[in-house]
Amino acid sequence: MLFPQNPISALHWSPLVKDLIVSGDEKGVIVCYWHNRSDSQQFFPEPRTVFCLTCSPHNENLVAIGYKDGMVVIIDISRKREVVHRLRGHEDEIHCLAWCPVPGEERLPAWQDELQAPSEEGKVPNGELTQDTATKKGCYLASGSKDQTIRIWSCTRGRSVMTLKLPPTKRRGGAVDPAVKERIWLTVLWPAGHPSDMVSSGFGGELLHWNLTQPGKRKWTLLGSSEGQNHSRIVFNLSSVKHQDRELLFSISMDRDVKCWDLSTLDCSWTMPSLGGFVYSLAFSPVDTGCLAIGVGDSMIRVWNTLSVNNVYDVKTFWQSIKSKVTALSWHPTKEGSLAFGTDDGKVGIFDTLSSSAKNKPPQISSTYHKKTVYTLAWGPPTPPLISGEESEQPSVTLYSCAGEGIVFQHNPWKLNGEANDINKVIRDTNSIKHKLPARTEISWKPDGKLLALGNEDGSIEIFQAPNLKLLCTIQQHHKLINAIRWHHEHGTQPELSYLIASGSINATIYVHNLKNVVENSSENPLTITEPFRTLAGHTAKITSLSWSPHHEGRLVSACYDGTAQVWDVMKEEPLCNYRGHQGRLLSVQWSPVDPDCVYTGADDFSVHKWHISKQEHTRPPQGKKSIELEKKRSIQPKVKAKKKKKPVGKSPGKQDANDAMNGDDSMKEMLLEENGVSDHEGEKEAQEAELADKVSVTVSRDTSSSACDDSSFSFSKPSVTQKAAPVKKDPPKERPTPDASLKKRKPRSILPFSTLMDHRSKEELHQDCLRLAACLKTKDNNEDVSCDLKDCIHLGLFTDRDSLHKMIDMEGKHHLENGHAELFQQLMLWKGDMKGVLQAAAERGELTDQLVAMSPMVGYQAWVWTVEAFAKQLCFQEQYVKAASHLLSIHKVYEAIELLKVNNFYREAIVMAKARLRPEDPVLKELYTSWAALLEKDGHYSMAAKCYLGASSPYDAVKVLSKKGDVTSLKTAAELALISGEEELSATLSLRCAQDLLLSRNWVGAQGVLQQHKTLFGQRLVFCLNELLCRCLSERNPCERKSPVPPCYHSWELNRQASFLDMVTEVWQNVLGMDTTEQATCAQEQLHRIEHPPSTSNTHPKQVLFHISHDLALAALSCHLGTWDEAVKSILGAVTRSFDAGNFTLMQEICSIILPEGCDDLRDKLDSTNSQSMDACRSLEGFVAYRWLYELWWNPPKDSLGLQKAVLGPVPCPSEQTALEQSCISGDPSPEETAQTAAEMGENLCSTTEAPKCETQSDSRTDSVDVVDRQSKLKGCQVLLSEEMAALQNTQRDIAEVQETLAEMIRQHQQQRNNLQENTNGNTQGSNLEQSSETESDKPCSDSNQKNCKDEAKQPVTLPELTKQLLKAKQKLAEFPDNLKVFPFPDVLECCLVLLHLGSQCPPELQEEALALLRKHGDAGVHKKAGRSFLMT
Repeated sequence: MLFPQNPISALHWSPLVKDLIVSGDEKGVIVCYWHNRSDSQQFFPEPRTVFCLTCSPHNENLVAIGYKDGMVVIIDISRKREVVHRLRGHEDEIHCLAWCPVPGEERLPAWQDELQAPSEEGKVPNGELTQDTATKKGCYLASGSKDQTIRIWSCTRGRSVMTLKLPPTKRRGGAVDPAVKERIWLTVLWPAGHPSDMVSSGFGGELLHWNLTQPGKRKWTLLGSSEGQNHSRIVFNLSSVKHQDRELLFSISMDRDVKCWDLSTLDCSWTMPSLGGFVYSLAFSPVDTGCLAIGVGDSMIRVWNTLSVNNVYDVKTFWQSIKSKVTALSWHPTKEGSLAFGTDDGKVGIFDTLSSSAKNKPPQISSTYHKKTVYTLAWGPPTPPLISGEESEQPSVTLYSCAGEGIVFQHNPWKLNGEANDINKVIRDTNSIKHKLPARTEISWKPDGKLLALGNEDGSIEIFQAPNLKLLCTIQQHHKLINAIRWHHEHGTQPELSYLIASGSINATIYVHNLKNVVENSSENPLTITEPFRTLAGHTAKITSLSWSPHHEGRLVSACYDGTAQVWDVMKEEPLCNYRGHQGRLLSVQWSPVDPDCVYTGADDFSVHKWHISKQEHTRPPQGKKSIELEKKRSIQPKVKAKKKKKPVGKSPGKQDANDAMNGDDSMKEMLLEENGVSDHEGEKEAQEAELADKVSVTVSRDTSSSACDDSSFSFSKPSVTQKAAPVKKDPPKERPTPDASLKKRKPRSILPFSTLMDHRSKEELHQDCLRLAACLKTKDNNEDVSCDLKDCIHLGLFTDRDSLHKMIDMEGKHHLENGHAELFQQLMLWKGDMKGVLQAAAERGELTDQLVAMSPMVGYQAWVWTVEAFAKQLCFQEQYVKAASHLLSIHKVYEAIELLKVNNFYREAIVMAKARLRPEDPVLKELYTSWAALLEKDGHYSMAAKCYLGASSPYDAVKVLSKKGDVTSLKTAAELALISGEEELSATLSLRCAQDLLLSRNWVGAQGVLQQHKTLFGQRLVFCLNELLCRCLSERNPCERKSPVPPCYHSWELNRQASFLDMVTEVWQNVLGMDTTEQATCAQEQLHRIEHPPSTSNTHPKQVLFHISHDLALAALSCHLGTWDEAVKSILGAVTRSFDAGNFTLMQEICSIILPEGCDDLRDKLDSTNSQSMDACRSLEGFVAYRWLYELWWNPPKDSLGLQKAVLGPVPCPSEQTALEQSCISGDPSPEETAQTAAEMGENLCSTTEAPKCETQSDSRTDSVDVVDRQSKLKGCQVLLSEEMAALQNTQRDIAEVQETLAEMIRQHQQQRNNLQENTNGNTQGSNLEQSSETESDKPCSDSNQKNCKDEAKQPVTLPELTKQLLKAKQKLAEFPDNLKVFPFPDVLECCLVLLHLGSQCPPELQEEALALLRKHGDAGVHKKAGRSFLMT
């Protein structure tokens, strides 16, 4: 491998010598490299920049080279330094060279006349050739140049034989003005099968076919007979290949399309688009369905018609006026073809993609530019000040753009040339906000245009109400920079889902919040939301994009840096499908608006993938492996931090630290990635910030005359000179005792060395001086000029007049300067009285010193000020900024001195100077504090940044930055700081976050300590107290469980073990927490009622489930204390059903056992029997208590039946208990329904009196059977489970769910068949980018939900009308049931019937009969029919 010194500008692989590679560089060096033998040779035919070169296909030694200045040279590499021809004729750079495909020049007789005409001029620069040899040897060479001509050269004659002028073709959709010198790249191809034809590129992407043999005026033909066949931008490469007796031409253009042409018909056979950068944004048009816009890092936008039938890759390209990476896209919601875009350089514009002259029409560009990368664009309703005018004068929707500097602009699409509005001004005015607003990183309007969500750099999400942007609530969930926010669509059957908002950040977790209650019950003061409605966990890297399915309700797809896209069922918190086809990090995702099974994703692997959900084999994101591989790949890529290496080595530590502080990991939205393998987004952001800081530094310095340097390059050279000059090694010679050395050292100490030396000459010379001096003085007395007489004796000026003395001083000064003693020269000039000249000379030479500055006042005030300014400028070159600022202070330029320190990141010194010299209310001081705080915040020095905000009288910002780290100590300190500063609401929010984090580490003592400072959190203190007591109780009831690695930190409270659990909790509240009065209890109840926790799912974290249960039980305990039993029963039911919905049946059993150890009789007696709702809730609660007893009886049979059961059936699966209950793993607990099904299936062929076995994994405490009386009373209590009404209701609900599932399956199969048909029609070209399983849906095993019905469905196909009729009938039947039955949940009645039947002889006969009757009546389908078959047959 070779490593050339100069950039290579041309490269070619020899067609004859297979291991020869020839390259040319910008300096004109030609290198031939034979890689098989690792040998190389260098040639230097011309000292010019090489633009192109090509090896001859007929002579292995000939190489043609095209240069930037228009020269073409042919060299023979077998003879070093041998130039065969220098061909001159082109006037501009050579773009391409092409050899004639056939050797010899006699093959083209049409040119023989031209060759024979100058018979006398048959000479060539390297010798003479006869006509015979001229026609038999050599080869033609074609060259294309920027001068818009193609020349064909004769290699035998060394001159041009034909010149083809590029015609000013009229492009489809627009005309070319010949007077305008358009950008062009003229590439040439000489097809192998057509030596008399040639193909070249033209203006703007056209391809021209030339007939070289046609006599007279040369004719050309335009390739591509129909619209859209040609490239849209200049073509820079052509190649041909022979395929099945046809010659095909391939062309590559700046539009990134690869086109294949048939040279026989001159038509385009096919087009394959490609991408030249990362895919930052995807957007489907809401009007033109299926029209996908793609924003790419190659400074172009693609608009892909994904519904095109004839052309799979029907793509339009837009590139005019972009000139930077396209990072954001957004279609106008109603105007077809109006596409807004944002770029990496802060530009915002709008393209008309439907314009007839779209290829030539540039976009509208907003006159307001962002300072950094545009992250997001969104169309939304106008907000002030745009809504101030009449409706006819304002647009219905405006364009909002959010960029890296943290600002959101509102652009008027009717007046893009006008100034855009910063919506932060409206937010401040509407909400009377005084503190610093967070940096915005994401914007999303609700589809109905009523709500605006802004994502911030600190991880918060703010919800505003249009049009005045009133703040409704703040979501404090992520605590890291927000990357994506998406609102749920509004066209579903459940309107409440339109209030769902999904968000993703740098953290890997996706949160979904339901804002329905916040919007409908809006209060005067904005709320703070800290509890998510749903949590989607599984990704292992930052979330970059989100998209809701427009075809489903509650279905979301996410794109992530872990290299995968994940489809989620949000309501179940369940991962459904994971796509892993990309080779890099995903940056964008969109769900197809026309195909519910199709998703589009874009990544940093330069590709967009279309993939089908049903064809993916994975359901969850990869855990660890793929993410680690991507991190390794990322670490291998070099970072864009080369600019740091250019900084001077001798730079002061203060500046280095300050510049390092600019590079914070969380400072920018990490979406933009450096392309072409340079670096990821973080490195590019840091480089941009550092570069911007440098630019600001130079600009300010130049404007500040007292502190600036005129040329920034000096700042790199001067320090090195200073450092080298300072330690000049003159001390060692002093130590040597050599007399000569000591003598030499004494001489420079004399301020007049020249005159002193002249006075130490020989006696004769000194005598002669006396005579000459006397003569001069005599002449002076006669008023004659004596200067000429002392011309050779200047040292005698010491004894004559002043002019002679000045000459002697000048001579002495010159001597000092020549010997490097500038300080002695300056002293002499001071004696002479020419101090002004000294100062000017020293300033020009950069040799001002403190001594000169100290002496400058003697020249005058203005000279002194000028000198100090010049000295400060010199010190800036030497990077002595602090010293420069001190000198500026001496001339009372305080503001300039402070600005100098600030620009060079000496904030600490600048603040000291400002506080010492300025008034306390001066705004400069506050600006210093905030600027330094922002710098420290980006670097992660949150504590120091908080102190700066406090110094700037911004305690709110200090609290926010202190809490940014998110650990317990930071949150606790931030909460205390907010309390001191009077921000009580913010303090309470942070205290609650801190307490929740402490709860995760099982530190209840610390959590109570944090919460006790806030009266508004008294209700939460009660919840945390109950949670502690509940966890202690659960741990004591299960001492054999595996303990958590984190030891719990309990309070040492005295507990009344004799009382019920709720009474014990109430006593602790009263004795320890001080809940003495009814008013306190009522206030705490109101606080807790304002908090709504989302329902639990099987994917909800166990600790979160337990905390939410504690919240419900706290409300129940308060209701019991206040005597509101109707509310108490609802809260207890909520706690029980929450554990049941989470799939943790064991926890549900324990909750029932702890709260209602004796059942619900006492509770029922205290209820108001006239309150139907509370009675219904009590009935539901009784059902769950009986449900728990039922399984307890089944799992703990009498001892005498244990052996029989083991012998007959063997063990029956039961809920596992592998962890402590407060941390029990939900996935380890199968539902009781599954347990009943399993038991029923195992006993299907046995007699109905077969008794269920005991689970072998039960603890010893459960092994002891309850006495017979207790068992019989509990079995009688199970009577409540056998409800005819509930069985009918549940059966109807099952029928509806089954029909809906069948409909969904039918639609999915239909979609799958359509996709398969389309793939077969397109020859599988559409799936070329996909890595999908070839397994069809029919080959896959049925899912768990459908497996049991596969055979029945196969035998009895159902049509769509029949299904619709069944669904309508079932819904009508459901509507007939009373509403009170549907309000509260109830255990599955048929499941309970099966368990009762499995109890056999333990169950009273009347219960068995009733259960059997219900099973016969309602268990006629599904799993219950199969499981109860053995009982129904008896």
